[in-house]
Amino acid sequence: MTPNSKVEKFTASELATLRNELMQAGIDTWQAAEVLSAFLAGRGYGVIPEQARDAVVRIENAGCSPECVQLELEHLALLM
Repeated sequence: MTPNSKVEKFTASELATLRNELMQAGIDTWQAAEVLSAFLAGRGYGVIPEQARDAVVRIENAGCSPECVQLELEHLALLM
């Protein structure tokens, strides 16, 4: 499978909710990757777990802006 280049644009509300879940105190990279994977799976996309963990690290390093989250979702999502 190859990453989907036409991932839907998620609403600001969806991105904010996902961002808040990723920023929860006490959540580690593995748990955050599961949150990210569940978000995409719930919308019909597949995810490679290792890539989800890498995306979480990049999101955290970029300050977790909604734009950054959207960009990572675009790179991470796989069509199912």
